[in-house]
Amino acid sequence: LCGAKLSNCGNDFQWCFSQVKGAIDEDVAEADIISTVEFNYSGELLATGDKGGRVVIFQHEQESKNRPHLRGEYNVYSTFQSHEPEFDYLKSLEIEEKINKIRWLPQQNAAHFLLSTNDKTIKLWKISERDKRAEGYNLKDEDGRLRDPFRITSLRVPVLMPMDLMVEASPRRIFANAHTYHINSISVNSDHETYLSADDLRINLWHLEITDRSFNIVDIKPANMEELTEVITAAECHPHQCNVFVYSSSKGTIRLCDMRAAALCDRHSKFFEEPEDPSSRSFFSEIISSISDVKFSHSGRYMMTRDYLSVKVWDLNMENRPVETYQVHEYLRSKLCSLYENDCIFDKFECCWNGSDSAIMTGSYNNFFRMFDRNTRRDITLEASRESSKPRATLKPRKVSTGGKRKKDEISVDSLDFNKKILHTAWHPKENVIAVAATNNLYIFQDKIN
Repeated sequence: LCGAKLSNCGNDFQWCFSQVKGAIDEDVAEADIISTVEFNYSGELLATGDKGGRVVIFQHEQESKNRPHLRGEYNVYSTFQSHEPEFDYLKSLEIEEKINKIRWLPQQNAAHFLLSTNDKTIKLWKISERDKRAEGYNLKDEDGRLRDPFRITSLRVPVLMPMDLMVEASPRRIFANAHTYHINSISVNSDHETYLSADDLRINLWHLEITDRSFNIVDIKPANMEELTEVITAAECHPHQCNVFVYSSSKGTIRLCDMRAAALCDRHSKFFEEPEDPSSRSFFSEIISSISDVKFSHSGRYMMTRDYLSVKVWDLNMENRPVETYQVHEYLRSKLCSLYENDCIFDKFECCWNGSDSAIMTGSYNNFFRMFDRNTRRDITLEASRESSKPRATLKPRKVSTGGKRKKDEISVDSLDFNKKILHTAWHPKENVIAVAATNNLYIFQDKIN
């Protein structure tokens, strides 16, 4: 069903506004900027992390007969402080509290579990509900004060009494002191027992029950740091094969490794790289070829990579070139010089698949985000804006003019706002509901059903 609908994600298919979360203030506090967005496996919960170290979890609003269009409505379920700012006294370095990544674990019981990480420390959080409390203790009064043991003459059996629903977030494990460099990725393995964490030069494999030990499975640090030519930019476990993972590099290459081959996966099993066209080489070629995100498709057959100007889809059976390439904002190629000067060229855009792998989404500047339909090869540019934030308002496709005469509905490439950027997006695993982080606001959109 999802795939059939999304085959129209170009002109016929329409997205409409559902909700926006966050303050409208012009002056945005640095701590409120959203740094990661992630749906859980069922899409029932949606988590965001911000630069202030907070995690906010939204829960899907149940549909009712009176309000059948609530598929894209989420309300705050739990908010907690995941990380605090720290100081590394040995290296005289401040460790930011900013949440770099959140990854949900598949649900095994009534509670939910998620991993959150800042630059150095990964934490496993348990989110659980409590709607009953015990009353009638023997050794303490109802107000919690201890009773005199000599005055206790009878034995009471405590009973569970109903109370207002309370959602608790408690840290169950803290995985620290394993990364010298900044953590850029965490990924839960398909065995649901292990996960990997990656920093600029190393990838570690952890067991979810063991906090004091991890296995180093990739180490690209040269003996002499002056010989360093590339860094790891992202890593992810295969969705079905627990021995396979990939990691991308700042040189635009992707390595697929198999943990069955060796304990240290410095030798890759597959190496994905697109040969560069010598005619288009420039000073910025290496910077814009750096991969900022890599994601396996749900099927496990493909993987998607995002570099500065494009999204590429690779078949795992073909290493020499991608099977699909989608230009995200090719009109910025002529602006690379000014984007280098204002550091925007180093922005790390993420990408995501829809539930059936038939469409992909990624962000751009001016609060624009792009969708590409893999079946019809149609694409669309939409904008996360409060101007179109009336309930059920249809999102109008946006177009950027690259010079010459500008049409009425087009926006000039020179008037794009590079401070408004959509780096983080997420797609509901089963429905056509998307979450888009725009600075401190979280926009939720859904497909329009008449």
